[in-house]
Amino acid sequence: MPDIVIKKIKKGGHGGHHGGSWKVAYADFVTAMMAFFLLLWLLSSATEEQLQGISNYFTPETISQSESGSGGILGGQSLVEEGALRSEMGAPTVSIDIPPVKTPEEIAEQRLAAQEDEEFKEAEEELRKALESTPDLQELAKNIRIEETDEGLRIQILDEDGTAMFPSGSAVMAEHTKLLLSKVAEAIEGMPQDISIEGHTDAVPFTTITGYSNWELSSDRALATRRELETLGLATGRFAKVAGLADTDPLVPEAPTNERNRRISITLLRGTGERPSPDGESSTQDGTSRPASETDTESTPPPSSTNGPSTPRRPSFSVPSNR
Repeated sequence: MPDIVIKKIKKGGHGGHHGGSWKVAYADFVTAMMAFFLLLWLLSSATEEQLQGISNYFTPETISQSESGSGGILGGQSLVEEGALRSEMGAPTVSIDIPPVKTPEEIAEQRLAAQEDEEFKEAEEELRKALESTPDLQELAKNIRIEETDEGLRIQILDEDGTAMFPSGSAVMAEHTKLLLSKVAEAIEGMPQDISIEGHTDAVPFTTITGYSNWELSSDRALATRRELETLGLATGRFAKVAGLADTDPLVPEAPTNERNRRISITLLRGTGERPSPDGESSTQDGTSRPASETDTESTPPPSSTNGPSTPRRPSFSVPSNR
């Protein structure tokens, strides 16, 4: 009879083989702990300067100029705030805009512009004081307007409240207009700027059988103003432009026939003329300079002669076409 072998399998117990994976995990843990304590030892033995250097090395100090994230839905500092993100652990930075270095010509130009603005303010104040101190002109203060424009200091003598500077249809200047011009000449006589004179009329049609119209009338009034200012002592070479504009540039555009549109505009042109500098030379607008003797010679108009040299600035007269 053959032998019968019976095998019994025991279940449970703790004697089974679990492999060596725990050893690997334990080795990783010990290695990490050793690295951690080594880091603590290094930090405790480092100086403050070394720690700051390490912090600056791992923390960017500049702000990104581009949008954070992808520039789309992930862009901005938050969901509701635009801008670029910056590390809160980084050292704060200060952005300073350094102005460009100015050339000597630019510095001289700015200095002349500031001096010119001061001259305009002084001339305006002097003219207003002259009007207030002269009894005959106190009632005419309403007929003069002084303002600074991009073109320069503009002095306008205009008709107001029934007081006309010229008789109707005439270029013969009234006596009170001459008195006003005398105060204007006193205020601007010592200033170096060139002078522009423009005559204006209202939009009331004015035409004679000879074809004399508002164009000729405004031009003749501007020329009469130039002649009066020359008589009062202003040099001929200072007049850069004399023009008649008729009714093309009204002071009151919404009322073309208003009496205030009839006026004479005297403008000290900004950035023109020659002025002496402290070193005895005369500075021109382009920043160049030349000896005062040469400037004085050229600024004095030479006598008229067919063979003589021409003046550096010749007065011009223009009448715009009626378009």
